[in-house]
Amino acid sequence: MGGERELVMFTALVAGSIILTSQNLMAVAVGIPLYVICLALLRMMAKVDPEMSRVFLRQRRYQSYYPARSTPFVYENSSSRQKQ
Repeated sequence: MGGERELVMFTALVAGSIILTSQNLMAVAVGIPLYVICLALLRMMAKVDPEMSRVFLRQRRYQSYYPARSTPFVYENSSSRQKQ
């Protein structure tokens, strides 16, 4: 449908659950426009980057700060190197 598969299916699930659980015209008036608007936004997002949600989730797993280290075998101070 033009967007990422998981996001489009999740949006359809949410809109469908709103409509089916309430079972009145007000829920239909909210559910269908919600799906149409979200689908349009997901299509625009997919045009920019087809895997934007995965990139965002991977970026959220990163630490906020990575200390500068060359290897895990770096000496703590220079005097420990001279004793060997």
